[in-house]
Order: sequence, then structure tokens, then C-alpha cells
Amino acid sequence: MINSKEVKEIMFSLGADLCGIAGLDRFEDAPKGYHPRDVLPQCRSVISFGCRFPTGTLQCTSHVPYTRVRNSITSKMDAIALDFCIEMEKRGAVCVPIPTNESQWDENTGRWRSVVSLKHAAQAAGLGTIGRHSLLITPEFGSMVWLGAVLCIRELEPDNLQDSLCDGCNRCVEICPVHALDAPQLDQQKCWDYAFGDDQETKNWRISCHKCRDICPYNLGSRNSLTDAPASGKESTL
Repeated sequence: MINSKEVKEIMFSLGADLCGIAGLDRFEDAPKGYHPRDVLPQCRSVISFGCRFPTGTLQCTSHVPYTRVRNSITSKMDAIALDFCIEMEKRGAVCVPIPTNESQWDENTGRWRSVVSLKHAAQAAGLGTIGRHSLLITPEFGSMVWLGAVLCIRELEPDNLQDSLCDGCNRCVEICPVHALDAPQLDQQKCWDYAFGDDQETKNWRISCHKCRDICPYNLGSRNSLTDAPASGKESTL
């Protein structure tokens, strides 16, 4: 029977930079209809994985590199998840991929949601912790990581949870141009209406704002920082 170590070896061989495993007991607070077993009733483990996002895109004056990398990495994550499920089935373990960038409206909470929250799955699998800006922060890559997840019918050994990396400095709250972080929960619509859409001059779709990611002292994780005086006390690697 396949074990957690072998599961991670498969995921890394397919191109993932991070991989962790969560048991179903860590999803007790999932919104109604968005628990892993609401998608796969036989699910017994959630496998979360991440791929690093190039940090140079934060320093560009053009919105194009960040936008295009984000679009490209979405396809990469979905391909890894699909190939992983196929490899797992070869070993007798049925898995189901969760789309990386696909959401649906949840009338119960008035929010857009993935069928299983990727950042909450990553936190439950020990990859990192969710910061005040609502982004996952990992020790290795900070918030410069994109996430994917796979549901598995096998019970696998879970990883330990991470201690919180966010120090609550509130820099992300203060820098948001539309005050989308004033309340404890991100105002999705304010954020999306401002950050995503067509550029009126170039007539192309772009992501024009990632200030909350830029300002975070841990946007490269607890091991690195882009700031001159990082809270982590580490030197920048850029």
C-alpha cells in the first residue's frame, strides 16, 4: 500500500515544490457544501501541493509579466494534479484533482469559493499559514507560491501544522487602496473589482494590484524578505 513518503515523491517528480498531507479531521470548520467529502464522499486524505511563483514579477512596472505568469502557472498546477491522480490510480489509490483557479458562488456565505479551499487545505496540510492579507505564507516561498490540491480515498499519515508566520503588522491593511482588508475577512468584490479587469489603454485583461503581497515582510517566507529591514531578520536573496 502506498505511503505518505511515496505520495510526496510522485508529486515532486511531477514538478511540485511543496507537498503536504492533511487528514479529514482538519476540515471540520469547512463551509457547508465545501468539505472534501462534499466533493468525494470516500475521501480520507487531502494532498496539498505548491509551486513557487517568480518573485521578479513583483518588481516590474508593467502588469504583463505577473498576469501572464499567473495564467501560465494555473495550467501547470492543473496538469500536475491530473498527472498525479493518474499515477496514483496506477498504484491502486483513487484521487480527484481540485481545479486551481475555478470558483463558484456560495449563497450561504455570499462569497466565491473553490469546491475545496486551496489555501485552507494547504494550511491543514502543514505547508504554511494564512496571513492577515488572506494569502497563504510558507516558510520557503512566503506568499509567492501557487496552490493545488488532490483528494484521496486512502488514509495517509498527515503532516504537522505550521506555527503562524504572520505577525499581524497590518501593513497589508493599511496599503490596500480600496480598504478590502478593513474587516477581519477580505472583501472579495472590492479586491477583485479593483485588481482584475481590462486595461483601458492596452485593451487587455490584467492583474493591476498585488500591494498586499508586495508589502508583507514575509512575502518570501520566514527565510527571506524583499524589505530593507525584514521582520524575520534575514537578508534578501534577491
